[in-house]
Amino acid sequence: MPIYEYECKQCGHKMDALQKMSDDPLKDCPECGKPELKKLISAAGFRLKGAGWYETDFKSGGKKNLASDSDSSKASSTKKEAKSSS
Repeated sequence: MPIYEYECKQCGHKMDALQKMSDDPLKDCPECGKPELKKLISAAGFRLKGAGWYETDFKSGGKKNLASDSDSSKASSTKKEAKSSS
């Protein structure tokens, strides 16, 4: 279940709420009791990492493409073996 962030437009109280995606948004502020809660948009708190994700996901400029580096080293060693055996 996702955690949603709310802010009261009346008193400025901020809070988090663990809710199902199908639940209706909260409306009543627990601080002042007025129906002024507004759901905020916030950044997700997770990052997809590990094998099985696209190589371009979350890639910064300084990182190398490790999959193609190992593939190219295998290909170059195979070419060297083929030349030496001929």
